[in-house]
Amino acid sequence: MQRKFEFSFFKMNIEMQITASVMAAVKELYGQEVPAQQVQLQKTRSGFEGHLTLVVFPFLKISKKKPEDTAQELGTYLAQHCEAVADFNVVKGFLNLVVAPQAWLQLLADIDADEQFGMKQATDNSPLVMIEYSSPNTNKPLHLGHVRNNLLGWSLAKIMEANGNRVVKTNIVNDRGIHICKSMLAWLKYGNGETPESSGKKGDHLIGDYYVAFDKHYREEVKVLKAQYEAEGMDSEKAEEKAKAEAPLIKEAHEMLVKWEQGDPEVRALWEKMNTWVYAGFDETYKALGVSFDKIYYESNTYLEGKKKVEEGLAKGLFFRKDDNSVWADLTDEGLDQKLLLRSDGTSVYMTQDIGTADMRFKDFPIDKMIYVVGNEQNYHFQVLSILLDRLGFKWGKELVHFSYGMVELPNGKMKSREGTVVDADDLIATMIADARQTSEDKVNKLEGISEEEKQEIARIVGLGALKYFILKVDARKNMLFNPEESIDFNGNTGPFIQYTHARIRSILRKAQENPIGALGLTCPMNPKEIALVQKMNDFGAAVEQAGKDYSPSGIANYCYELTKEFNQFYHDYSILGADTEEQKQLRLTIARNVAKTLKNGMALLGIEVPERM
Repeated sequence: MQRKFEFSFFKMNIEMQITASVMAAVKELYGQEVPAQQVQLQKTRSGFEGHLTLVVFPFLKISKKKPEDTAQELGTYLAQHCEAVADFNVVKGFLNLVVAPQAWLQLLADIDADEQFGMKQATDNSPLVMIEYSSPNTNKPLHLGHVRNNLLGWSLAKIMEANGNRVVKTNIVNDRGIHICKSMLAWLKYGNGETPESSGKKGDHLIGDYYVAFDKHYREEVKVLKAQYEAEGMDSEKAEEKAKAEAPLIKEAHEMLVKWEQGDPEVRALWEKMNTWVYAGFDETYKALGVSFDKIYYESNTYLEGKKKVEEGLAKGLFFRKDDNSVWADLTDEGLDQKLLLRSDGTSVYMTQDIGTADMRFKDFPIDKMIYVVGNEQNYHFQVLSILLDRLGFKWGKELVHFSYGMVELPNGKMKSREGTVVDADDLIATMIADARQTSEDKVNKLEGISEEEKQEIARIVGLGALKYFILKVDARKNMLFNPEESIDFNGNTGPFIQYTHARIRSILRKAQENPIGALGLTCPMNPKEIALVQKMNDFGAAVEQAGKDYSPSGIANYCYELTKEFNQFYHDYSILGADTEEQKQLRLTIARNVAKTLKNGMALLGIEVPERM
């Protein structure tokens, strides 16, 4: 006898329905209430009949029966009382449940009705999460390492939003220090008044060139001085050390830094002019990458606030001053060492700046959680910062999150900014777009009938999609080797493979527009692969939630790839537009439409666009 299904009942997730029914079964059969967390449901393993499997072992102490007997009793109850369960079978301590056909149809209807299915919406009372990423220096352009940082930060922000948080995206620009003065001094000495306008270079590239020029001339000076000291009888190691300290260029750079700290008008004016060039260049790169910030802080402002907070902490006995006038934090009770906060001359260190930045941010926003997207070479730094912020009274200090990620490596080794051997972000973006355009051109007739402007836009979307996906699919904690050729492949675990599947579905839907999709009926049965697709789409919410808990963009990338593979296998085995019946065709079009929607939403969490055609 076929059951009559109530629409409102299926508004509840299938897993939630079964979980509630299992809790009711345990109470009725064994007289004890159990929490929802004790109900363990998982996908039924391939080779076994069923869709979902209930792990029975957690209930054996309550039932006081064998696993098989407990599973049989629970299965019988669910088959009689839970409309989502059509049948069951028992394999040792596992209860395999066959979900009712009508439940899958209704779940598909629910997915179809919600454009944001699987994602939560923030409210005014939602937790406020601040995420810091990018953190560039104003003495060089952004490079491949910055690309990974920016893409991770942006994706993490989208994932936290999809988990119902309010998010503030923030950046701290390192715009002061000896490295900045090196570029400034080199420009004064060798620049002949060159500007971005006169050279046709982006401002950040122009300044980066002078950072490299400083190092080139500095090394030449060191080489000459080292030879001189060695000729005077000094051993090689000491000669090099003295040469590095006595080279005229580095001395001038330090003098310039002192003048900057003292507010020298000429030095400050030059600093502001050159930084303006750099910021304009950064903005172009950020726009090309598709990332942005809600608030930007500058180290030249925050380090002063940090010094104030350290002085306050000193007055409260949280820190101590040594005989040379330097200020330290004693962390030996935390199993760490002593940490310098202010040098003997009163100047700040990076830790001071981070304390000041935290103070300014906390005054600007009611932060509930603070996430720093910074490479794993700074693990110790953030361990210390967490302790210091907690001591200074920041409510989120002890629980700050250091989103620690590995370095991006190249086939020929690590990148070195001073030597100009980095992979420039702008060059990388341009190359990826050009490669995507060439790959598209090689696919005969695929882009016929569209304008040159549309072709270039598709190349931009695909090229950036390839870059972003290749970087984000890797567990952020691991070092990675970047391979542009592998990333642009239209097959395998790549961005273009997923984008192409989305474009294919959109093409199918365009062809079906002559016969618009009607209202979804609740009587057309699904085959196993159709059910598998609906089940996989239903997993999107769990994937988003887990990615938020783990701070893992790679979890979303993996989900999108798995859904793409599932759809392509289905599409290989079954015709959509050539289905046997109109009802079956409408069902498959609805499934396809929602696969495309889910892929679009999932890729958007990675900052990746999906084209309508490729």
